[in-house]
Amino acid sequence: MKFKITKAALLEGLQKVQNVVGTRSTLPILANVLLTAEDKKLWLTTTDLDVTIRCAVEADVQKSGSTTMPVKRLSGIARELPEKVIEFEIDDKDVATLKCESSFYKIIGMKNDEFPPAPKMDSKYSYHLDQGVCKEMLKKTSYAASTDETRYVLNGVLMNFKGNKLALVATDGRRLALVEQEVEFPKEAETSIIVPTKTIGELIHTLGDEGELKIRCSASQISFEFADVVIYSKLIEGTYPNFRQVIPAKCEERVTVERETLLTALRRVAILTNDKSNATKLTFGKNKIVIATTTPDVGEARETVPVKYTGKEITVAFNPEYMMDPLRNLSNDEIFIELTDDLSPGVIKCDIPFLYVLMPMRIN
Repeated sequence: MKFKITKAALLEGLQKVQNVVGTRSTLPILANVLLTAEDKKLWLTTTDLDVTIRCAVEADVQKSGSTTMPVKRLSGIARELPEKVIEFEIDDKDVATLKCESSFYKIIGMKNDEFPPAPKMDSKYSYHLDQGVCKEMLKKTSYAASTDETRYVLNGVLMNFKGNKLALVATDGRRLALVEQEVEFPKEAETSIIVPTKTIGELIHTLGDEGELKIRCSASQISFEFADVVIYSKLIEGTYPNFRQVIPAKCEERVTVERETLLTALRRVAILTNDKSNATKLTFGKNKIVIATTTPDVGEARETVPVKYTGKEITVAFNPEYMMDPLRNLSNDEIFIELTDDLSPGVIKCDIPFLYVLMPMRIN
């Protein structure tokens, strides 16, 4: 096996695939990247057995072949080399020789036949989206997924393909984020699947801002194909809660507020919260919100934000981090907060098919 590749191309490929590799794997081969050189391309593949990523970069292949090398070490070497062409030569014992100007390395690899094979997708249907659209949808929802491993079914994002719409939903039981997009697919391709949070993170990391994304899924696997990248993932088994039930049918009051102004005010007040006392009180009055927190042994903070509102006065407490999450991930100038009273969920909306339901906190 012999090929030449630029430092930029090698680093680009390694950066797309190396995040999957864990630090505490019981199988040594899972710390390696599978390198396959063929047809003017070098394919790089990594896996943790749940998520597999393959990506191709341009290379001058003189002799095709396949081997595996420690991905973190190879990435470390590539980063330090000059911006020149790197020459790779791998012998029959999977020992790789690297040359780049005055630098020389010899790395001991492992046989490619020990590397787990990529999953076989037996899906009849595929769904087509724009990469940038999907990336934005994932950013607007994924932060609300649960990290509590005892609630395994919530440790991911629901992809709900129904009625020529894709709805993405994430919840941890205290808040819920939902975004929808029109997508064309046959009625028999309607399905509902839960994609693990780790896979969602890899998609946000590797999806581009434009270009086609092809999604295929079977009963237990899903694949995402775009540009020269394929991501395979196991799905989370189980039934996702009925998310429509959580969304309030009607809220009595609606407040219009500038997103960035509210985010800045919440960030300032949140400085004085701590793990034991993280409730922030929002008092909605005539054309203003007063955001305040009082933390024993720390102090207190208060900010006033101008808003468009003439309804009844409502004081409600929210976790400021939970309130800031959607504001960080939306790009709209204005958002709408819908409320009924101090004990009912608050709803954040904007002028796109997005909503965020947030449960209030009880405070003395």
